[in-house]
Amino acid sequence: MIRISGYTRKQQGITLFGLIVWLAILGFIGVVAAKVTPTTIEYFSIKKAIASARTAGTTVQEIQNAFNKQAEVGYIDAIAGKDLDITKNGDDIQISFAYEKKIPLAGPVSLLINYAGSTAKNP
Repeated sequence: MIRISGYTRKQQGITLFGLIVWLAILGFIGVVAAKVTPTTIEYFSIKKAIASARTAGTTVQEIQNAFNKQAEVGYIDAIAGKDLDITKNGDDIQISFAYEKKIPLAGPVSLLINYAGSTAKNP
C-alpha cells in the first residue's frame, strides 16, 4: 500500500535560463576586467615613473627626459614627459598628471576612465 502524505517537496536548483543569464553577467564582468586591467597597470607604472623622474632631475627638461626614458622602458603610451605638470616650491619638486582612457566595450558602448596622480604627499 502506498501512503500519500501532505508533505510535498519543493525542487531546488537553477534553471537553464538562469544559468545562461548568470554566465552572461559573469562573462561581461570578465570582459570589462580584462580590458581595464592593462590601463590600471599602466597607471601604476606612470606613478612609479614620475617618482623616479622626480629624483633623477632638477630642471623641468631633465625631469621630462627622465620620465620619457622610464616610459620607453615601461611601455607607457598614455602620456609623455611634455604632458606632466611640474611645479617647484622651494626645494620641493611636485609632478602631477591627468589623462583620460577610453575603452571600447561593444559597438557604441565604451568606458571612460579619468586617471590622475601626483608626487605630492597626501595630508
